[in-house]
Amino acid sequence: MPFLWQNCFRVTTDTINPHSPMSAVLEKFPGAQRALFRRYHIGGCSSCGFQPMETLAEVCARNGNLDVAEMLVHIQASHEQDAKVLISPKELAELLQNDKSVKLVDARSREEFEAVNIAGSVLLSQPVMQQLMASGSNINPIVVMDHAGKNGLDAAAYFMGHGLQNVRCLRGGIDAWAQEVEPKMRRYKLG
Repeated sequence: MPFLWQNCFRVTTDTINPHSPMSAVLEKFPGAQRALFRRYHIGGCSSCGFQPMETLAEVCARNGNLDVAEMLVHIQASHEQDAKVLISPKELAELLQNDKSVKLVDARSREEFEAVNIAGSVLLSQPVMQQLMASGSNINPIVVMDHAGKNGLDAAAYFMGHGLQNVRCLRGGIDAWAQEVEPKMRRYKLG
């Protein structure tokens, strides 16, 4: 293996390599699909999608022989950027105590939201989205949440991509909130 490959694997992970299936890449780096779509237009729709068992090298080969090492570095960098957007449940609890202007936006389904939610949160809907986007930027913090923290980053990235700057995502979602902040809150599993 050339030095660049070895160096790249040290930067990303010992378990992800050109022969890793995309399912493993997405498990290790949950935001990888968003990162790949944003830079390479891969994985966002049926025409540019990939199969879970397709390897990273195969995805690169059929998309114009993209450089796998470059793609791995991009996935890692995006993963690090995602980490900066996350806020822990305890950090959010402290923020809510100190700043009453925080807007909690719940990106789960209506049924999940109605079953259990954090006090003061609003369900993400078209009117809520329009209200948030109306200013084009935001002074007051917006914290997006979902069930377990996997889809909330997509919603946060959408808002940031449209000019909102003070956007965070609840790490671990409402499930982590129930574990770490509100232990009496009802928890549930998605099937």
